[in-house]
Amino acid sequence: MIPGRFEYHQPDSVPAAVGLLSDLGDEARVIAGGHSLIPMMKLRLAMPEHLIDLRAIDSLKQISVAGSTVTIGAMATQSDLIDSTELATAAPIVRETALQIADPQVRYVGTIGGNVANGDPGNDMPALMQCLNASFHLHGPDGERQVPAREFYEAAYFTARDDLEILTGISFPACEGGYAYEKQKRKIGDYATAAAAVLLSKAADSSCSQAAIALTNLADTPLYCQEASDHLVQSGVTDASIDAAVQSALGQIEPVDDNRGPVEFKKHAAKVILKRAIENAWARA
Repeated sequence: MIPGRFEYHQPDSVPAAVGLLSDLGDEARVIAGGHSLIPMMKLRLAMPEHLIDLRAIDSLKQISVAGSTVTIGAMATQSDLIDSTELATAAPIVRETALQIADPQVRYVGTIGGNVANGDPGNDMPALMQCLNASFHLHGPDGERQVPAREFYEAAYFTARDDLEILTGISFPACEGGYAYEKQKRKIGDYATAAAAVLLSKAADSSCSQAAIALTNLADTPLYCQEASDHLVQSGVTDASIDAAVQSALGQIEPVDDNRGPVEFKKHAAKVILKRAIENAWARA
């Protein structure tokens, strides 16, 4: 189908974009890469009267590592994440995840901001950002604020971002230790049937000093698995503790039947994928 009529705006700064969004109100939508919004417009599921395109705002495309903090502008594309040598050193799990998103054509246009801000439970970056304990930078009429990724997602397509706010960037601590993002999908370019992000740090005595686990597309929001992470820190990374962590995480998921499979298959896929991610992260640690 063909989208409805709309007016197109391309501001060159964040304040200008926020001003447009405030002035135009409910009739306006912000567009980044467009991979989520444009299909909805073509199906007439979204019919904004105004589109505010962020592509001309160069400050939103930057990737920087300052000390132990990584900051990524919302308009950095998945391809930018893959190509950044700084990011590959400071947070290699980001590159590993980006390489599993869709295909090269999509990755050249799709942005990290659009991926995390949309609230789509099938997107890969939201769970990764929870695993990284990231903060989302929001800019609105009342100024700027930050919201932890672990508190940002409320339900499918519902987040803590106010309608008049724009997500401008993401920051998180540089990674230490082992990492893995494992994903099961039907074909190249598809959303995950199940995916898991894992970060593990190994102490001098070979115990697990830190752990973070998050899951993709197994509920109506990404899932940060605190109890599962605690199992690995408290009990060490053994076959028994891995099984306990996996079972704890499976207790949080709420998959539904759809064209990616029935609930029982998704639970099985989640079990296999999470165990593999923990084992791979620990081997890298």
